[in-house]
Amino acid sequence: MVRWDSAMERMLMGIAGGTGSGKTTVAKAIRRQLSEEEVVIISHDMYYCDNSHLSMDERERINYDHPDALDNDLLIKQLKELRGGKTIPRPIYSFTSHTRLNETVPIKPADVIIVEGILVLAHPELRNILDIKIYVDTDPDVRFIRRLTRDIKERGRSVQSVIDQYLNIVRLMHMEFVEPSKRYADIILPEGGFNKVAVDLIITKIRSILNENRTIPGDEH
Repeated sequence: MVRWDSAMERMLMGIAGGTGSGKTTVAKAIRRQLSEEEVVIISHDMYYCDNSHLSMDERERINYDHPDALDNDLLIKQLKELRGGKTIPRPIYSFTSHTRLNETVPIKPADVIIVEGILVLAHPELRNILDIKIYVDTDPDVRFIRRLTRDIKERGRSVQSVIDQYLNIVRLMHMEFVEPSKRYADIILPEGGFNKVAVDLIITKIRSILNENRTIPGDEH
């Protein structure tokens, strides 16, 4: 048996779902059961467009739950570079200033490249380059509580501002763009990382594909 050469094509996986659905938890569960070397996770959130040319007031009025708020051209370019075996300078986005920082994070290629975010399956060109597409389906009330907790603790938001944003923007954008993207998923995963049976089945499928790619047909003994 000949092992998979590192120069060969890598697997691209997309994990989508509503805010607070558990996308990151699923991605981390996959990485834990494989290895740090085999899996790299890319957050779609790091690819928001740079709005440093706008005033803070203008930045705060942007609808960040709309597909146009994301720099998908850069993401697609960098995912293709990772798949081709190149290290990329992944951008860093500040949710406090709503700008892209000057610093970047070097991300090395891996056998499995996971990109996770609410709108991963809503962009045609992005989803078309993905080998496996997953939609994490979690109840709206659970998702809202998770978002409320996260935005207060990690992003310094007030309770009222999170509620207003959810009712006036997030919920509407979810219904218009996120929920409909479920139809493009290969796998719909209820309850995210807490669904151990489904996560284990996904990992089994990933290992199966990796093993197939690592074997040259006709050379098995």
